[in-house]
Amino acid sequence: MRVRISSIVLAILLLFSGCISNPPPDLDNDGIPDLEDYDIDGDGWSNSLEENCSTDTEDSEEVPSDLDKDSICDLLDEDDDGDAWKDEDENACESDPLDSISFPGDLDEDKICDVLDVDADGDGLPNYWEIERGFDHMDPSDKISCHGNTVYCLRAYDNFTFAETHNAYSTVEDNFLIGINHYTGLQRQWDGGIRAFMVDSHHRNYENTSDEDVRFCHSTGEFFHPCQYGEVDAFEWLRKLNSLMNNTSGDVVTLLIENYVPAEHLSFLFNETGMNERIYTHTLGQPWPSIGDMVLDGTDLVVFWEQSQDEGFPWLHDFGVFGWTTNYAENSKEEMTCSVYRGDGSQPVWHLNNWLSSAYGLPDPVAARDVNDYETLLNRTLECWKKIGDRPTFVAVDYWEEGEVTNVTITLNKMGDWSDEVPGHP
Repeated sequence: MRVRISSIVLAILLLFSGCISNPPPDLDNDGIPDLEDYDIDGDGWSNSLEENCSTDTEDSEEVPSDLDKDSICDLLDEDDDGDAWKDEDENACESDPLDSISFPGDLDEDKICDVLDVDADGDGLPNYWEIERGFDHMDPSDKISCHGNTVYCLRAYDNFTFAETHNAYSTVEDNFLIGINHYTGLQRQWDGGIRAFMVDSHHRNYENTSDEDVRFCHSTGEFFHPCQYGEVDAFEWLRKLNSLMNNTSGDVVTLLIENYVPAEHLSFLFNETGMNERIYTHTLGQPWPSIGDMVLDGTDLVVFWEQSQDEGFPWLHDFGVFGWTTNYAENSKEEMTCSVYRGDGSQPVWHLNNWLSSAYGLPDPVAARDVNDYETLLNRTLECWKKIGDRPTFVAVDYWEEGEVTNVTITLNKMGDWSDEVPGHP
């Protein structure tokens, strides 16, 4: 009897306790116990996010600040005002990270603010460089371009590669009879991108040897005067070159003269043609200037000659003192090397001679087609660049129309070092 009464009492107590026990806490009355509710106070912010944002997870009236309403509290948001600029960048760029209408100036839209951008107008020329030379570094149209690219203006003369024509004047177009080196004359060479020219200066014959008788001719034997095989009036040729340079801003030109006339006669030639005003004179041992500075200074012509330095004419740079060349006119491309043939191999300015001679010792257009081939010539220049350590300043060829010497130099100039990835074919 007592067992039965005890069971009844226990059942009543269990029933009674269940009826009066409190339900699990549910702060926001959403029917989800707080222990299971990801948003206890029902303010739309998850408990973990409120904790990370340093707000009360149990106070629905206390919500994280979210200026741009992107559901990332300002404490965690890298871009509080939602203007697509990170707060840290805005602070560094002197704009307000909490004001969506205050954002950094970015003239060239490269996501680097003008305050921090070394090239604010995005024209390829650093701000300091433009300011020092009187350009507006905040105006992308106020700039200088060199050899078709603003960044080449920053390159030193000896850190650029120029396409060069050997005996540039000796052409079919200029009516040479023998020893022809090219099909086309100065205009076509210029239009094709040639900016360095090898020329030979002679008097027109053995009787006419005044300063007015300077001609560009090429000797092919010992029995006749060189100009008997063909000649170009040096005055007309240089005036034409001067005109081309005047009509093409930003390019530096080089002449290498195999000379057989007095220096005074060359000086007369350059004075008469107006080219003397643009000649650059280099001091041996000093760094070569940038191409841009040479252009801006109006000294965009460099002249070398194959003679000893003459103190009276310092602008006629002895090519063997101020530079050097590889061998030339080999019989086969297998004989071509990168070795110093003439000149001072310690100098950074040098000519990669890249032409072969025929069995008769004459320029060979068929061989030129082979050695001027894009891949062949590019591989040779890269090999020599690697071996020498300095890029070839000049790549000199016969029959420039055969092959792709100018495309090779375009490729080389896109590279900062021989080991860089080779750009695609121009």
